Amino acid sequence: METGGNSLPSGADGKKRKVSYYYDPLIGNYHYGSDHSMKPLRVAMTHDLLHKYRVLNDMQVFKPTKATSDDLCQFHSDEYIRFLKRITPDNARELAGLCKIYNINTNDCPVFDGLYDYCISYTGGSLSAAARLNEGSSDIAINWSGGLHHAKCSTASGFCYVNDAVLAITELLKHRQRVLYVDIDVHHGDGVEEAFYQTDRVMTVSFHQRKIFPYNTGFINHIGSDQGKYHAVNVRLDEGITDDTYHSLFKPIISKVMEVYRPEALVLQCGADSLARDPLGSFNLTIKGHAECVNFLRSFNLPLLLLGGGGYCIRNVPRCWAYETAVAVGVELQNDLPSNEFYAYFGPHYTLHDPPIKGLENRNSTRSLEKIKTRVLDNISKLEHAPSVQFQERPPDASVDVQLLTQLRTSGLD
Repeated sequence: METGGNSLPSGADGKKRKVSYYYDPLIGNYHYGSDHSMKPLRVAMTHDLLHKYRVLNDMQVFKPTKATSDDLCQFHSDEYIRFLKRITPDNARELAGLCKIYNINTNDCPVFDGLYDYCISYTGGSLSAAARLNEGSSDIAINWSGGLHHAKCSTASGFCYVNDAVLAITELLKHRQRVLYVDIDVHHGDGVEEAFYQTDRVMTVSFHQRKIFPYNTGFINHIGSDQGKYHAVNVRLDEGITDDTYHSLFKPIISKVMEVYRPEALVLQCGADSLARDPLGSFNLTIKGHAECVNFLRSFNLPLLLLGGGGYCIRNVPRCWAYETAVAVGVELQNDLPSNEFYAYFGPHYTLHDPPIKGLENRNSTRSLEKIKTRVLDNISKLEHAPSVQFQERPPDASVDVQLLTQLRTSGLD
C-alpha cells in the first residue's frame, strides 16, 4: 500500500476535516438473540473507545433524530413498513404468514423486542448524517450503526430490516447529481446495488468474497441496466486476500471511477467482516488495511458518509471503527488500548491492532487479480462522461439534528 491506516499525507489532504458523528446511547441495548451473530453492542463499544481515546473532542457528536415511517417509505413499501411497526415477539406466531412473506422471524432476521425502534434509530443516524453533508456544515459524517445494505424494498435480508444506505443516498441525491457508493463489507452490497441498478445518478462499487451470502449476486458481469449500464461494479475475491493485494485492485478501480464518473458525494460502507478472524468471512485484512479505504476516499476531498455494516468478531469491530473514525478526523491513536468499560473483550493483547493471520493461504493469484482489474477498468472506461442530470422538484430534506450531544464528549455512554 502507498500509505497505511491514518498516516495521513501532508498537503491538501493533510488538513483536519469537519466531522459529524451520530450515536444513539440506547443502540447497544437492542439484542437479536444470544446465539445471533449480529451484536448492536459493538456500536456502544466503539463509542466507548472513542470516548477513552478522546476522539469525541475532535468531532461534533449528535444524537440522531429517529426516522419516520414516511422517511422509510422513500424506498420501502408501505405494507412492509406497517408490518415492521406491528410485529413483536408476542404476536409473531399469529402473523407467521406475513413473517414468511417479509422474510422475518428467520434465523437471519429474527423478531426481537424494540425491532422497529432499532430500525428507525440506525436509519435516523444515516439520514441525519446525509442531511448534514447536504447542508455543507460537515466534510465527513459517520454513523457506525448504519450500513445495513441487504434489506430490499419489501423484505428483510441478511440481518438487515431497513436499508439505511439506500435512504441516505436518496437524501444526498436531493442536492447532488451523482453519488458514489463503495462497499467493503465481505458480503456483496446487493440491496443497494438493486435499488440503483437502472439509474446513472448512483454508481455502486462492491468488493466482496465469492461463494458466501448473498448467493447468485455480485458477479463481475452484473454492471447495471438501462440508464444504469456500467454503473454497477462488482469485484469478487477469493479467501485470504491481504492488504496489499486488496489495494492493488481497490485504488486503481476507485481512481478510475472518480476520474470518469466524477461523483459529488461519497458513501463508504465499512463492513468490518472483511477483517481477518471474522467468523463469517475469510479475508485476511488488517485494521490498517481496512482503514486505508477510508483514508483513500477521504483524500478526494468530497463530502463523505461513513457507515458501519457487517462485522461479527466482537473485539475487532470496535477497534476497526474507532481507528477509522480517527482516520476521518486526522488524528493518531496509540496502539495500547486505554482502559474502557469493555476492556475484558479486547484480550489477550489489549491493543488496537492485530497482525494478519499467519499461514492463511491467499487464494487470489496475481494473474486472477490482474484479470479482474483489467475487465473492471474496461467496463468503467465505457462510461464516456459523467451524466448531466436535470434536477426535478424534490422532496423536502430530512431533519438536520439540532441536539448536539456535548455530554457525550465528557461522559462516554451517558
